[in-house]
Amino acid sequence: MVRRHDRSARQFAGDDVHVLLSVSKVGKSFWEALPLGREVTLLTADENGLAAFNKPAGVLSHPNQKSDQPLSLLDAHYALDGEFYQWKDPAGADRKLWLLNRLDSATSGVILAAASQDLANEIRAQFKRKQVRKVYHTLVFGTPPKSVELWRDLLAVEKRGGQIRTATHAGHMPAESRMSVVRVGRKQTKLTLMKLEPKTGRSHQLRVQCAKRHLPIVGDQTYGDFARNRAFAKEAGTKRLFLHSFETSFGYEWKAKEYTFAAKAALPAEFEAWL
Repeated sequence: MVRRHDRSARQFAGDDVHVLLSVSKVGKSFWEALPLGREVTLLTADENGLAAFNKPAGVLSHPNQKSDQPLSLLDAHYALDGEFYQWKDPAGADRKLWLLNRLDSATSGVILAAASQDLANEIRAQFKRKQVRKVYHTLVFGTPPKSVELWRDLLAVEKRGGQIRTATHAGHMPAESRMSVVRVGRKQTKLTLMKLEPKTGRSHQLRVQCAKRHLPIVGDQTYGDFARNRAFAKEAGTKRLFLHSFETSFGYEWKAKEYTFAAKAALPAEFEAWL
């Protein structure tokens, strides 16, 4: 969903999450010619060049080396220093798309990008100011004692052998998330679908906070319950991490106008199958 209002007119234009809206300032052909990665879909784009994509589980937010490109959000070169994708369109023109946030490869759902560096800088500033609302859905083993809770922890983030590991012991980085139960699964599954709204953005924050409360996310190969993961994978036929970036929304100002941007990625079918 993209809404715009001029400060003088205060009129809204556009209101659909799943329909590609007016992109006159960027050009519709820009979005149609994107070298999208495997099963990646464009959810929405606004007239300023701000876009949201639905990233499947197993797809990288960006490649770390050339061989990763076919496994990434876009099958294109990625400049790590500038945090943008770069490619040539069918007419041979150079194109760029700036990545605004990241999801772990195992996490599916909404991920944002911008078609200009100036816009990317503005939206990244929104993330730093914690003015972006992020909603995740996750399937966990067990049921929380309360239907709504505010989780506060101190996390420690370490890099080990090129990989990130997060823990709740000896931590000093505040992490806060709001949890609410969406649906309890069939009794025999002992699974719960929860909504998580992180107020901070620590590495692996949601996965660690769930594990600390004995609510390991189904399919979490790092912080989860490995025995139950194996049993579930054998029955379900999937080893995916059941964590999904469901919705992202925020307001921003651009060239003396105010906009509201929102995108939602439907819950994957494999979640629904166990509820």
